[in-house]
Amino acid sequence: MIQPNPQTFLDIATTAALTAGAVLEKHWGNITDIQEKGSGGDLVTEVDKASEAVLLEVLQRHLPDHAILAEESGQINPDESNPYLWAIDPLDGTTNYAHGFPVACVSVGLLIHGKPEVGVIYNPFYQELYQAAKGRGATLNQRPIQVSQTAQLSQSLLATGFAYDRRETPDNNYAEFCYLTHQTQGVRRAGAAALDLAAVACGRYDGYWERGIKPWDVVAGIIIVEEAGGKVTAYDGSPLDLKSGRILATNGAVHKSLSQTLQNTPPLSQWPLKTSF
Repeated sequence: MIQPNPQTFLDIATTAALTAGAVLEKHWGNITDIQEKGSGGDLVTEVDKASEAVLLEVLQRHLPDHAILAEESGQINPDESNPYLWAIDPLDGTTNYAHGFPVACVSVGLLIHGKPEVGVIYNPFYQELYQAAKGRGATLNQRPIQVSQTAQLSQSLLATGFAYDRRETPDNNYAEFCYLTHQTQGVRRAGAAALDLAAVACGRYDGYWERGIKPWDVVAGIIIVEEAGGKVTAYDGSPLDLKSGRILATNGAVHKSLSQTLQNTPPLSQWPLKTSF
């Protein structure tokens, strides 16, 4: 097993992400096989699978003893005693990609003893490469990045997303989206969780929250946000549980107010109806 060296792991993750990103570019606009998996709208294409094959080849060639959690392949080398677990998303933003909307990326994150330690996110359409390793800062195209300084929720720009089961469950984030749209300068929904986290890290967004996410969606983004000076927790501000499917990431300055607002958002059924215009 390669000796634990954050820079070595970061270099390997970067190679994997860039190589997989080339697959996304190659197939752009030429998808022939789009399928739904599970809930309606949860798409998978031959590009997801081709990109994941590249990621797995690079990681397994360099780090054959490491465990991997991949969106399409599931658990590889599962071993609870193994301190190293890669969480990889070969194509975050599949629906965007399938519709020709260039907001999609490759996300490669490493958990060490359950904590995000290395992360690389690559959007080949804008040629943006985000990188971070524990204690080494975060960069965008090799230039240091940091979170915004916005301190008031009313002056913030946020991002969120909606889970694939939003049609079936009342816990669907609609109320939070509407409520926070009223409380802030805007809430964006671009459809790629990894890129939402990257945007928090470089100060484009002041905060991001979502439910229904998976570890491969966010592990890389978490360490990038944290190394850029941001904060990542559960909705209530407690330590993040990756198994919960819920995440709150901010610049730190609006974290408490956003957390409180998420917890206190009234359900849509309690909103007053406006009957006159």
